[in-house]
Amino acid sequence: MNPIGIENFHLNSPDRSNGDQTDKILSDQQAPTIRIHLWLETSEGIFFGAGRALLLVKIEELGSLKKAAEELGMSYRAAWGKIRATEEVLGVKLIAQNGSKRDGHRLTENGRLLKEKFLLWFKEVEQEALKKAREIFTWPVKGYEEKAAKRIFQCFIAFSMSFYQLETLIEVAV
Repeated sequence: MNPIGIENFHLNSPDRSNGDQTDKILSDQQAPTIRIHLWLETSEGIFFGAGRALLLVKIEELGSLKKAAEELGMSYRAAWGKIRATEEVLGVKLIAQNGSKRDGHRLTENGRLLKEKFLLWFKEVEQEALKKAREIFTWPVKGYEEKAAKRIFQCFIAFSMSFYQLETLIEVAV
């Protein structure tokens, strides 16, 4: 079974007349979510991407490379290696120690700028890709933020319903 009805969709069809059937097959809940994977590389490989940007976000948030690595499920050595590789390619420091080794790490101005510029680039590319996907495909396409917001709302509704059911059980028991 093909949930998006792709067998009925012809990319070469200029009028997209088969899109009506595809639109019926796809409900809003089944709408695909656009995902983009962007990175920067040299001839030696990747030197910055979403994973490293997230690592910088977590270092800034937690004040520690070790804690950031743990939260992201990676070893300290792997996290340090990724930061080091990017620093070597760029020729600038991305993180610095806060005093002694026990005081953790902070982002340097270069680290903060790289993180912010990468996240801005990622967001703008994703928005443009979503716009194009909505122009090209006949079925609804969601952005990742829309999907995340909807999930948060669904969790809130589920929590509210659970709370209501709990209140009802308590009233019945009393």
